[in-house]
Amino acid sequence: MYKKRRQHMYIADYHTHTNFSGDSEAAINDMIKTGIKKGLKEIAITDHIDFEYPSNDIEFKLDIDNYVNTITKLKEKFYGDIKILLGVEVGLQPHVSKKNMELVKGHSFDFVIGSVHVGDSLDFYNGDFFKGKTKKQAYLRYFENIIENIEKFNNYDVLGHLDYIIRYGGYEDKELSYNDYLDIIDTILKLIIKNDSGVEINTSGYRYGLNQTHPKYEILKRYKELGGKIVTVGSDSHTPRDITADFNKAYGLLKEVGFESITLFDKRKPRFEKIK
Repeated sequence: MYKKRRQHMYIADYHTHTNFSGDSEAAINDMIKTGIKKGLKEIAITDHIDFEYPSNDIEFKLDIDNYVNTITKLKEKFYGDIKILLGVEVGLQPHVSKKNMELVKGHSFDFVIGSVHVGDSLDFYNGDFFKGKTKKQAYLRYFENIIENIEKFNNYDVLGHLDYIIRYGGYEDKELSYNDYLDIIDTILKLIIKNDSGVEINTSGYRYGLNQTHPKYEILKRYKELGGKIVTVGSDSHTPRDITADFNKAYGLLKEVGFESITLFDKRKPRFEKIK
């Protein structure tokens, strides 16, 4: 039960980062309090862990024991105001699949995002992955990397920011033409569905000036056509101000594609709540 009856414009933000992540300075209390102010029922803290991340510029290591203990205490502290999920965003690379599996099995996470931030052990962010590749070659290899990863590691609840590759690369035209990658995207979506996992609608694309969610409309529509049911909504916020950013667009997209509910999780078990 919630202490106060509040109007919940948006139900939950299932992708947030705090200063437990190497790329955020946000205090975890501030993120949670902002979620409460914005009327959320639930917030998933999903800090990064990327084993063997290739760049020396930033580390995505997670003080896992401190992280788990902190969130466990905060769940109790804010009980009745907001439901807090102990989440994690696991960086997928084929050669660290065993480490990822041990991490996920070794802790009582409520929610696990599996995300591909690195391709062929090369960083997207600093541009190494794109060197010597045309846009089409880079995007195709990115999708091939996703397949290689989710075939080796299937202990995730949703695949994070599918088509996120368009953030980077330095190409004059970053647009991903869905028709150029129909078959390989279908393969990815079918693997996700076969695994009883789902996708997230990640709204960060708007903050990067891309004028789209990740994934874009055509991919989400195809996921629905193939029988996909599990879909979460996350801001990928690294600061309090970005919590629920552009959720109006995400909820509109859900309805346009034909989803009547978003997916929430209890101890990694999905449940569905209708959107208004």
